Amino acid sequence: MYTGSFNNLILNSDSYKTSHWLQYPPGSEYMSSYVEARKGDYDTVFFGLQAFIKEYLQAPITSTHIDEAEMVIKAHGLPFNRAGWERLVEKHGGYLPIRIQALPEGSIVPVSNVVCQIVNTDPEFYWLPSYLETTLLRAIWYPSTVASLSYYCKNVIKTALEKSADNTDSLPFKLHDFGARGASSMETAALGSLANLVNFSGTDSMTALVAASRWYGMDKDMPAFSIPAAEHSTMTAWGRQRETQAYENMLDQFGGDGNTVAVVSDSYDLWNAIDNIWGDALKDKVETMGGTLVIRPDSGDPAKVVREALERLAVKFGTTINSKGYKVLPDYIRLIQGDGINPQSLGKILNTIMEAGFSAENVTFGMGGGLLQQVNRDTMSWAMKASAIQIDGEWIDIFKDPITSRAKRSKKGRLALVKDSNGTLNTIKEQALENPADNLLQDVFVDGKLLVDDSLTTIRERTGW
Repeated sequence: MYTGSFNNLILNSDSYKTSHWLQYPPGSEYMSSYVEARKGDYDTVFFGLQAFIKEYLQAPITSTHIDEAEMVIKAHGLPFNRAGWERLVEKHGGYLPIRIQALPEGSIVPVSNVVCQIVNTDPEFYWLPSYLETTLLRAIWYPSTVASLSYYCKNVIKTALEKSADNTDSLPFKLHDFGARGASSMETAALGSLANLVNFSGTDSMTALVAASRWYGMDKDMPAFSIPAAEHSTMTAWGRQRETQAYENMLDQFGGDGNTVAVVSDSYDLWNAIDNIWGDALKDKVETMGGTLVIRPDSGDPAKVVREALERLAVKFGTTINSKGYKVLPDYIRLIQGDGINPQSLGKILNTIMEAGFSAENVTFGMGGGLLQQVNRDTMSWAMKASAIQIDGEWIDIFKDPITSRAKRSKKGRLALVKDSNGTLNTIKEQALENPADNLLQDVFVDGKLLVDDSLTTIRERTGW
């Protein structure tokens, strides 16, 4: 039985990496690699590197890690660079002799630009940057993809609010994270939900709150909020015959001045719930409880259901016309659509309700699998590639340029990211910098030390909060 701990960085790699130290040319001294999103439908919102560094790179490699890794890797059928790892412990106390440069987290950059670059700082460890590819790329691509998708959705909603609402004040709470249960692991939920909080302030993932405190300095300020909300079990437990009592109980328990309560209302017949329960039997209580009732449909075609729900609520509760000429329900009643939401359906729903004359301010959205799980590395074609090597004192550009796929052509040389006179971000070679201070890539980790420690508040500000 071969055991290994999940906090052993040597084992946090692809198997074939263990043989690569023998594959580089004689005289190899430094290896430089970069990370980019090669293509995609969204601009890149860079996020997650600080979490990875704090969780995995600040603790040293130990002799125990080396012994454990050797046992696993040799039994796995691969060579093990014991001398190299022992030398790392002996010479650097187990701390990684690497330099990681990156964009400030929360920065927004077009795809096909460098966002992170890694190089070893000791020529004995030329093999180390590429050995870390698996774990470093994974640490970046997932939270950055979620943050990028979430930012795209934020702009879709913002555009709709600017067109149909008096203001955009409600925007931070217009997309609520429902994705924790659909994520593949607790760490996935923590990272993905936290990435969404770069753009929004609503979540039902308490793991994200822990992550914000652990990795981004939010131990005093609460980074996100939620409200009391019903699920089908709490509604159907009353039985179909007592559906009205189930809803009334929600108002009694959680209503009141300034309070908001969400009630899933399609356990049986959504239209009956709107027309006869909320809009008739409980209408007076809804109107006078002092807070806001948020009705949640949870099935059917989202665009059609949301439009019809708004139309029925308008009949029962009336509407006013805002300054943009769109209908708005009374402040005490709203709708949340949390089923079937993704970047495409989101725009479709908003367009459908605005075409029907309703303001986007009537509706909030919840997003689960479409936010945290229906993404992969290919969503934005993330890659980490070696772009330069120093051999016997000379830097050499290296790259891939497969004739069978021009899309996989990689960049050459030590890289920098700069902003031109038009404000456009471009990747250039480091030696082309006229002024090193123009390079937007900054040192964030050098030789075991974290040099940048941003709060989530600071990161949010970079996205335009």
